[in-house]
Amino acid sequence: MRMIWKLVIFSLIVSIFIANIPQKVEASVTVNAASAVLIEQKSGRILYEKDAHTKRRIASITKIMTAKLAIESGKMNEYVKVSEQATRAEGSSVYLKPGEKIKLKDLVYGLMLRSGNDTAVAIAEYVGGSVEGFAYLMNQKAKEIGMLNTHFSNPHGLDDHKDHYSTAYDMAVLMRYAMQDKTFKKISGTKVYRAQNPTEDWDRVWKNKNRLLTKYKYTTGGKTGYTKLAKRTLVTTATKGDMNLIAVTLNDPDDWNDHITMYESGFKGFDMAEVLHEGKIDGIKNKYYKNHLYVKKTIVYPVTSEEMDLFSIKYKLNKPTRKFDEDKKNEEIVGKAAVYLDGRVVQETPIYYQNVPEKKEGLFDFVKKIFLIFIGVKDNG
Repeated sequence: MRMIWKLVIFSLIVSIFIANIPQKVEASVTVNAASAVLIEQKSGRILYEKDAHTKRRIASITKIMTAKLAIESGKMNEYVKVSEQATRAEGSSVYLKPGEKIKLKDLVYGLMLRSGNDTAVAIAEYVGGSVEGFAYLMNQKAKEIGMLNTHFSNPHGLDDHKDHYSTAYDMAVLMRYAMQDKTFKKISGTKVYRAQNPTEDWDRVWKNKNRLLTKYKYTTGGKTGYTKLAKRTLVTTATKGDMNLIAVTLNDPDDWNDHITMYESGFKGFDMAEVLHEGKIDGIKNKYYKNHLYVKKTIVYPVTSEEMDLFSIKYKLNKPTRKFDEDKKNEEIVGKAAVYLDGRVVQETPIYYQNVPEKKEGLFDFVKKIFLIFIGVKDNG
């Protein structure tokens, strides 16, 4: 009998232990894509992935990088003279004419909304000096933002080079970077755009090819793509409440529905938890740092309900090498706050020191304090 009870107790202990092992967080969805990923925009956390790091052809979602570099050039209001080479670009087009002058801003709208390959070449020649020069800039930017498995050979994504590729994850990294830019965000989410055409009696009116903007109400932007070799590619963004998500699919015959499925799973399965609030840090015992430390950034992180109690925060402070000037306001970084989820660092932010000199009380302050006390007693009496 005693042996049976031991077995029962052992089974309960094992069950409790297994129940408290954090499971790999991944939305329970099925997609048709060869590669797919869903990430939360602010933190970059992967909420779902399927073969997300395999290098594949990406088609016109390449143009996300082209658009971002055009915006970063600072020349959006300048006029671009369209070359003969630009008008000969194969595939989708906004039908530019050789020699016509058009604002760079309008070219970017034509690039993102109508996926114009002619606009891509025109942008590349103007911003990078040539298609080859622009491809160099694209690869420099890719390295800078952490696209580790990507190589660009052209500004449009056509299958004219073998070494033009990326991954679902790298494209999510790119979109996350691009969406921090207000201009890009506005263009990406525009449903219809009218570009003035000074050489003709009519303006160009472009409707966005991204059907998810009207098909799914939480969609905020994105870029479509297709070539015979890459098949259908799609990058989109969606916002619900305080959660901003990015979805990427490569080689997906049912990409619209797959993006909606991933978004619904992400919005349903995760919440944005405020882990660390900006402002003063309490509980510091070091005499030099006590009451002088703060963080400037509020950290929020997407978590499942089961993960809510698995957060911890550690303050890593530099050893003070000197006594801070007590008579002046100083602000400097003296360490970092690290947010842990189940023992693993997921976010970090600098810790700042600021010495706020005590304000000496003058005669006016003393009289004012006495007056307020007197008024308060009278009102309450």
